[in-house]
Amino acid sequence: MAIRYQETMSSDPANRVTIATTPEISVCICTFKRPELLGQLLARLENQQTNERFTYSVVVVDNDRDGSAREVVTALSSASPLSVTYVVEPQQNIALARNRAIGNAKGEYIAFIDDDEFPADNWLSALLNTLTRFDVAGVLGPVQPHFESTPPAWATKGRFFERPTHTTGYQINWELGRTGNVLFRKDILAGEEVAFRSQFDTAGEDVDFFRRMMEKGCRFVWCNEAAVGEFVPDARCSRSYLLRRALLRGSNFHKHPTNRLQNIARSLVAVPCYAVMLPVLALFGQHVFLKYLIKFLDHSSRLLSFLGITLVTQRPV
Repeated sequence: MAIRYQETMSSDPANRVTIATTPEISVCICTFKRPELLGQLLARLENQQTNERFTYSVVVVDNDRDGSAREVVTALSSASPLSVTYVVEPQQNIALARNRAIGNAKGEYIAFIDDDEFPADNWLSALLNTLTRFDVAGVLGPVQPHFESTPPAWATKGRFFERPTHTTGYQINWELGRTGNVLFRKDILAGEEVAFRSQFDTAGEDVDFFRRMMEKGCRFVWCNEAAVGEFVPDARCSRSYLLRRALLRGSNFHKHPTNRLQNIARSLVAVPCYAVMLPVLALFGQHVFLKYLIKFLDHSSRLLSFLGITLVTQRPV
């Protein structure tokens, strides 16, 4: 475990005393018009187990200019010992919201969790233990879906809301980077003008962040013990949601500066191949058809974005 040390000043070096101080984690939450879910998350964060090995505080950035989360945060702050900083980012842009959260974070470590997620009581402890054990820049953990009601059969068969998991210590590449469940050292941001780039205004800012950090030599590993749950409302369990998400993801891909020609070539091959395959794949069930339709739209959106055409501009809620 990383421990900070502070040396008290004295004119006599022999009388100087070194005092160990515990590290602090700033838990950053960017929220947009989800006050009920935010309230549930804040309540869960009150119960984090520290074992007196670290302290933590919370930064809530409301990306709603009308401050729809203010009342929830104020109510919790008045009745809880949990230290919560509340700020508003009036420009609706997830990258700007994340940057404002970091700007208000006072800890040596930054954790991000989404406003529709909820952690186990050992969440922060597991992340920090893994970070120090493997001596890395940051740690990511699993996000497990929790459905509002029983999902459709095609969603379960296609596993559209499940994300890949890895063994603890597995080194993550930048394409797997995301900020729904992550802890990293704040000092890795030294020399960066901003942590998250605002041109990724709707999606992809987290992948870009991990790419740039890894290009500097930062390593990120997986912690399978630090799982968080993600609330999945019925509105998301629809084909239209998944298809719009694929179009949005593809439309931001051209903003990554690396391997641009290879990505274009890959999409130029993928789009006609998937177009030919889709009628046949429909015979194997709608979950199989939908899986490859998503890939088809993702690659199609990538090609259109290189031509300056964007089909989806807002993140699906």
